[in-house]
Amino acid sequence: MSRSQQIKAWIKKGEGLSLEFKTCRAALNRDVYETVCAFLNRHGGTLLLGVNDAGQVIGIDPDAVAQIQKDFVTAINNPQKISPPAYLSIEEVQVSGKTVLYVFIPESSQVHRCNGRIYDRNEDGDFDITDHTRQVADMYHRKQATYCENKIYPFAGLDELELDTLARCRKIAVLRRNDHPWKELDDLELLKSAQLYQTDPETGKSGVTLAGLLLLGKQSPLLTAVPHHRTDLILRKVNLDRYDDRDFVDVNLVNSYDRIMAFIAKHLPDPFYLEGTTSISIRDAIFREVASNILIHREYTNAFPAKLIIEQGQVRTENSNKPHGIGTLNPKTFTPFPKNPVIARFFRQIGQADELGSGMRNLMKYGKAFGGADPELIEGDAFKIIVPMVKNYSKKDSEETSGKGVGNGLVDGLVDGLVDGLVDSQRVILELVENKPNISKREMAEKIGISTTAVDKNIDSLKEKGCLKRVGGTRGHWEVLK
Repeated sequence: MSRSQQIKAWIKKGEGLSLEFKTCRAALNRDVYETVCAFLNRHGGTLLLGVNDAGQVIGIDPDAVAQIQKDFVTAINNPQKISPPAYLSIEEVQVSGKTVLYVFIPESSQVHRCNGRIYDRNEDGDFDITDHTRQVADMYHRKQATYCENKIYPFAGLDELELDTLARCRKIAVLRRNDHPWKELDDLELLKSAQLYQTDPETGKSGVTLAGLLLLGKQSPLLTAVPHHRTDLILRKVNLDRYDDRDFVDVNLVNSYDRIMAFIAKHLPDPFYLEGTTSISIRDAIFREVASNILIHREYTNAFPAKLIIEQGQVRTENSNKPHGIGTLNPKTFTPFPKNPVIARFFRQIGQADELGSGMRNLMKYGKAFGGADPELIEGDAFKIIVPMVKNYSKKDSEETSGKGVGNGLVDGLVDGLVDGLVDSQRVILELVENKPNISKREMAEKIGISTTAVDKNIDSLKEKGCLKRVGGTRGHWEVLK
């Protein structure tokens, strides 16, 4: 079922606890953000912009679509509007020839405010509960019971955290965005801003949350709070009964991410890949999402250890999960659900995770170029990711290519064997020739951004290395030697 068909089915069903229509013909309705806040605070929901209360598809004015999208994203990231800010994507869908904007709003682990007021959701719509103390307290307790990351440790403070790791995260966030709010905050203020240090509304006791200990905790207090915390990294290439290399990772999540990516870089090739005229690392693009997924979306009350296993023909991961469905996910209709939103939000601030849903799209986008087939994501009590790999890959290959940025193939062909010792422009030439054997030297020069003289020198070098030859003379074509 396509997204358009899904929306038609939802419209037929009508508004309810988890579905809301807003007309928004030329601008956002004033109460849109109250609905966003209520969905975040209750069980999540779907917001359709361009549909009136009667379920008629009015559509968004084509001239207003871009501005509405921009205004929406800006507002939900503004703590003056939604606090704490939310990270949501807005999707443009054509329904019956008209533009509808689709927004999926997941349940949040936090209590959110819109313009300083707390909204909840029932079948009749959104309602303000700010002045109803009992209902507000119940909301806090429900979220703490549902999301283990919010558990408060009243006796845990800054001494239980790796403050040098916190300082590194602050530096990364500020480098990514010079006006980042963390820039001017002290350590405790930063933790409170990131929802890693909270106060129990009933007892009044304050402390670092489980999310804070998981993200930044020193090893001893972290393992005291979560004794079973561990990620197993396994290479099983030659010794299929046991393993060829292994790393038990039981440190905080920021450092766990670094260890996982280092293990990946040590043992996996990085196939050459062009996006436009720019060479990018598809290995890092894929496994950045894989690494963040097994850390962010794990159910930490479950003692099942997370695993990443590199084996013949594939890389697979497993981590404990509270499923919201069973079976293989369909990327076209998949609705992402955040398991630990506070942890996910922290990872996004330091560039180690994408917006909800976009990471999966990158995984599917680059996965086929990496291994020749689409990755699989399987929902269940254990969430599994399977990323196919070139089947003739060996441990020796990974040792030869580690750190060189040269993989065991070219995109869309994944050439058998390795191309070592080539400079970037030479690898680009091979890629261009692979895609267009009759390409001219002038075209190569324009696409790479170098002179034709430089192209000649690189081609001579490639011929000497036995990587390239000319077939049929000056009117012939190029051939990559595999």
